[in-house]
Amino acid sequence: MLGGAPLVVGSAPWVNARPDERVAAERAWAAARRSGTTFVVEFPVAHSDGSVRWVQVAAEPVRDRTGAVTHHVGSALDVTEAVTRRTLADRLVGLLDSTSDAVVVFDRAGTPLFANEGARTLVGVQDPAAPGAPAHDAAARAFVRAVRDQMPREIASGVAGHRWEGEVGVRGPDGAVRTLGVVVQIVRDPTGAVRHYSAIARDVTEATAVRRELQHQATHDALTGLPNRVSFLRTTAEAIERARTMRKGLAVLFVDVDGLKQVNDGIGHAVGDQLIVHVARRIAAATRPHDVVARIGGDEFVVLAEGLGDAEVAMEVAERVRAAVAGEVVLQGVEIVPGASVGVAVAAPGSLGAGAATDAALEMLRHADTAMYRAKQRGKGRCELWSEEMQRHARERAALAGRLERALALDELRLEYQPVVSTQTGRIVAVEALLRWHHPERGVLTPPAFLALAEESGLIGPIGDWVVRTACADLRALRDAGTLDATTGLHVNVSRRQLADAAFVERVRTSLNAEGLEPRLLGLEVPEAVSLDDSAALARTLGALARLGVRIGIDDFGSGYSSLSSLRTFPADYLKLDGALVRELGADGGDDPIVRSVVQLAHSLDMEVVAEWVTSEDQLHRLRLLGCDAAQGHLLGAPAPAARLASGSRLGGGTGAREEGQHGG
Repeated sequence: MLGGAPLVVGSAPWVNARPDERVAAERAWAAARRSGTTFVVEFPVAHSDGSVRWVQVAAEPVRDRTGAVTHHVGSALDVTEAVTRRTLADRLVGLLDSTSDAVVVFDRAGTPLFANEGARTLVGVQDPAAPGAPAHDAAARAFVRAVRDQMPREIASGVAGHRWEGEVGVRGPDGAVRTLGVVVQIVRDPTGAVRHYSAIARDVTEATAVRRELQHQATHDALTGLPNRVSFLRTTAEAIERARTMRKGLAVLFVDVDGLKQVNDGIGHAVGDQLIVHVARRIAAATRPHDVVARIGGDEFVVLAEGLGDAEVAMEVAERVRAAVAGEVVLQGVEIVPGASVGVAVAAPGSLGAGAATDAALEMLRHADTAMYRAKQRGKGRCELWSEEMQRHARERAALAGRLERALALDELRLEYQPVVSTQTGRIVAVEALLRWHHPERGVLTPPAFLALAEESGLIGPIGDWVVRTACADLRALRDAGTLDATTGLHVNVSRRQLADAAFVERVRTSLNAEGLEPRLLGLEVPEAVSLDDSAALARTLGALARLGVRIGIDDFGSGYSSLSSLRTFPADYLKLDGALVRELGADGGDDPIVRSVVQLAHSLDMEVVAEWVTSEDQLHRLRLLGCDAAQGHLLGAPAPAARLASGSRLGGGTGAREEGQHGG
């Protein structure tokens, strides 16, 4: 029985089908009878229980000896399961064709069994069942070969699973090379033999490019394109592993570009960036082709030189790098002469130990950095080789820097005052505040021992503010005690970093107002190099101080940065001659032409001149004859705490001992 009702003899098999299915079947049957061909028709039939079954009716023509069709012999079969599977397959194929991913099924010989629309578009593989599909598909062979070349042998042989995921490179039908992310499923029979492979491929070309770019950005400097610190340390660690195995040495060079800050502040960061790129090229050109050059900071470069375990040769390479950086360069019409300080750390063959290579790499970088700082301390523009003694000195500096962090809070800083005396009248016209650190273990330290640490750590700001505030309070106390009269001025040293702080002027005003002092009594002495600095921030601060009425002095004039032309534009009220110019004055009874010229120039610019380090009557006499306005030194008065001065200790009449180069904040 086919359908929900019994068939009547002589009725068509599809009598219980839907009307449209019956019409289609009748037309197909009529056409088959006319043509004498095989008749096949499938149609659904609803049963009384609500289910639907598919029926296939097939009939073959029976012919007589003349070839005429006499009748048809056929059968009716329940093909519900086959139709269901076929419908599901059609739906899956439709779904696969709707995705842009390539789906390819191929047998163990590499012959395609199925390919969706994405496969045709992405890699050019044709569906073998499609009309006109080539018998030997070149694109299919290329795709299968690319997959098999990348797939590990363990997976292909069945030893390590039946699934593989990776990336392959193929050339698409448009000729473009693409990176495809591929997932391959291997189907095997019970014996383990491969039945077929199913592959899904997605175009990840753009995503891969983005990932590689992000990886490059994470390990390279954006400005120069050189490796960064992370990449350099990893490369150095790998080089150390090789050096341990092959018993070879290596060297690390730490290069710091001198003068970049002045370029950034004076000409602009755009030119500073150009200078960095130019320096990077010079360093690369001065090193060997297989050396690794990296940029790890704003003005810091490092070089890894494998196979270079000889200290003398390493220093030659460092000197070559330093000389290459120091050459003159013209950027945007501006002549710039950069410099470089280079630190070198060398690991001789067999001296790298057996610890973690990453730790050894970091240690070599620290050693080279320490050597570079020693080069800077010794005057810049030079090369230094790391040594154990240098490391000991660095540890001492680190310990001193750590203690300096607490010195202000623990009240270990003190001020002493040295008189500034008029060369004509002998009257004290000012006192200079000199900073002292009463270290609990090392005793009394003068500024040269710790001011550089304060600059590096940023403590120079808080310490400098304390000096100004305390010195103003002491001056008021000395005036109230009658030790100093109301016209005596106060000289305080300030650093470039203090002047660059926008709030510095307001803090100076607050200190003066707190003690009721006239601004004209305060003289702030700046390093000589500041007079050559055309920074806008410094100019604003100096202008604000001048409007407030505070006097500006140039300290240690003639110590190596002198520019007489800069005096015409710099808003200074007085300058202090460096002790090196005063030391030999009058030794042979003659006038020192340099001192005479500086005094005359300063006076022509309405500046006063103060001489430092005066230790003999002869020096004082010559300074008086040359027109120098004031002088200070141990001859005229040794530095003393404010409390001792207020208790009646006489200012002036020092011991005559040679004075140190001592500064304030």
